[in-house]
Amino acid sequence: MKKLLFSLAMLVSFASFSQDVSGPPYATAAGVKISSGVAFSYKKFVTVKNALEAQALFFREGVRVIGLYEFHYPLEGVSGLAWYVGPGAHVGVYGSKYKAINNTRTDLGIDGVIGLDFKIPNVPINLSLDWQPSFSILGNAGLQPQFGGVGIRYVLN
Repeated sequence: MKKLLFSLAMLVSFASFSQDVSGPPYATAAGVKISSGVAFSYKKFVTVKNALEAQALFFREGVRVIGLYEFHYPLEGVSGLAWYVGPGAHVGVYGSKYKAINNTRTDLGIDGVIGLDFKIPNVPINLSLDWQPSFSILGNAGLQPQFGGVGIRYVLN
């Protein structure tokens, strides 16, 4: 337990030293993310280093709606680059092929995300690369580690 607490304290310390208090390089962006399917993604910073991200992921003859709360930590040395981590949740509704395999058309669970976010300087484009594992509570219950991917968004402001 002491090792876990020490590791957590070191991670928090590292994150606090790598923070940039000048604010995010953009406020709002929208675009697509290539994952286990194709997702429409909308990201909005709600504080200097915290963002909300909403995704509508289309795969398996259905749609999974995902909401994430992300903590961003800018990396020194590269303008516009930050790593992020955060919790979230999802709900999915799928077609008959999914039901034939999983005996349900719905899916509900919790998500996590860790990744990199890069706002290209002087260009209204934001790129991301992340891993977004989920754990379904209802529907196809269990760990689903296959989510995450590459995103490209247009910076709205």
